[in-house]
Amino acid sequence: MHVKQLHPWPTGVAEAEAVQDRLRGAVELTGPDTFALVAGLDVHYHGDDALTAAVVVLDGGTLEPVEEVVAHGRAAFPYVPGLFAFRELPALVAALERLTVTPDLLVCDGYGLAHPRGFGLACHLGVLTGLPALGVGKTPFVGTHEPPGPERGAWTPIVHDGATVGRALRTRREVRPVYVSQGHRISLDVVTDQVLRLSPRYRLPEPVRRADHLARHPA
Repeated sequence: MHVKQLHPWPTGVAEAEAVQDRLRGAVELTGPDTFALVAGLDVHYHGDDALTAAVVVLDGGTLEPVEEVVAHGRAAFPYVPGLFAFRELPALVAALERLTVTPDLLVCDGYGLAHPRGFGLACHLGVLTGLPALGVGKTPFVGTHEPPGPERGAWTPIVHDGATVGRALRTRREVRPVYVSQGHRISLDVVTDQVLRLSPRYRLPEPVRRADHLARHPA
């Protein structure tokens, strides 16, 4: 698949923030609600800077694997809160461009609107690819929320600067919630529905679980 090169990879904080500010206006918060092919994306670090980016494409109905790819690289940016995506984007883009199929939804291990600048990894990858994208975080990042109820499917809004930027969502009964947010071309209700549908057995959605395993064990 092809990923648009909308900007050079930044080398400093001011340049990276300017990229986020420029692309944030391209984010769309509505889109389709069914997806034939769903891709999970994750990155695993080997030491301080060496990393492996993995993309696993599953059939959206059966959750059977369709294609798996990896790209090896090094962190492309220093660790700066709110700019973490720039460390991983080049390797993730390289992995996506190795796919022979084009997924209909990107499920990112990270955040979308639930981000200090309103433009997390899921937003960035969605805008670069033009594909619907959502973020699933394992821990809260920005904003405040009440604990959701104990049952599967319970959620509460994540509010940041007076706006709803995501949801704390319970994917397994009495198991810690995940933190979901829109990335691009998808509504928050569809994000919630998709994360639940893609998490039939475990806390994390199956595409992200499989991408995490592939990034850790690329051989």
